[in-house]
Amino acid sequence: MKKKIILLAGPTASGKTKIAIYLAKKIKGEIINADSMQVYKDFQILSSRPNKNELKLAKHHLYGFKSSRVVFSTGKWLKLAESKIRQIVKKGKVPILVGGTGLYFKAITDGISKIPKIKISDRNKIRKLHKRIGQEKFYQKLVKLDPISKNKISSTDTQRTLRAYEVKKHSKKSIYEWAKKTKSLFENYEIKKFFINTPKDQLLKNIELRTNLMIKKKCINEVIRFKKKGLKKSLSPNKIIGVTEIQRFLRGDLDQKSLIELMNIKTRQYAKRQKTWSRAHMSDWHMIYTSNSSILLKKILNLVS
Repeated sequence: MKKKIILLAGPTASGKTKIAIYLAKKIKGEIINADSMQVYKDFQILSSRPNKNELKLAKHHLYGFKSSRVVFSTGKWLKLAESKIRQIVKKGKVPILVGGTGLYFKAITDGISKIPKIKISDRNKIRKLHKRIGQEKFYQKLVKLDPISKNKISSTDTQRTLRAYEVKKHSKKSIYEWAKKTKSLFENYEIKKFFINTPKDQLLKNIELRTNLMIKKKCINEVIRFKKKGLKKSLSPNKIIGVTEIQRFLRGDLDQKSLIELMNIKTRQYAKRQKTWSRAHMSDWHMIYTSNSSILLKKILNLVS
């Protein structure tokens, strides 16, 4: 019998944490974080990391363990996740990977391309160029340098634009040519893949409820503490929804009502991007949803066994 891995993805605020805990208790599983923002220590509330009570209900791994000062890549995550998966399987339990970061799940199912390392000095030069000319003009330079990227990277996606440019510039091959040569580290595993496909109307309600709860839980204090560290704005934790918006609130640029509305808007936009990713990259996943949580959980259990 093949060793089993469960992947549980879905848009933000779709209830993945509760489903994962239920599954872990039912099938003797342990949960591994697959959300790029939940790795950071500084943001338990804003990143919607499992709370203390939830952590007691099942064994969790790779949550809140990284300093916000550290650059943390998909490759680094995969290395840690692989180690955790093998440890969990060795104990006779089932790894359940849960989160909303599509690249993390793609790393599990497809592997990561072995792109040659690029010098930090070269990467910095590219970032300075990007800062000087702006995203719009830089994206045009990318398309000219690497035409393959045109239909694969959004013109507003700064991070992927920079990465594709530096790979093509210094390896002379498109990042997508490198991707063709990859393979999964888990080909000998049975991988069960689920995407919680919450309808738009329900997702909007969930997002509003969660944002209000974040404010009540004093997520503003997380940002105050984070701001005192004086970290570079380019670091990933600054991209957590709420960080920039709360900083504007603290400066007096927004009142609390405007803050909440802006956080809701940003979260809705993020959820839309996650669902778009799922349609492009998760066509062979089980797309599941029902408003009755107990029926939803039973459906997943039936498909897992």
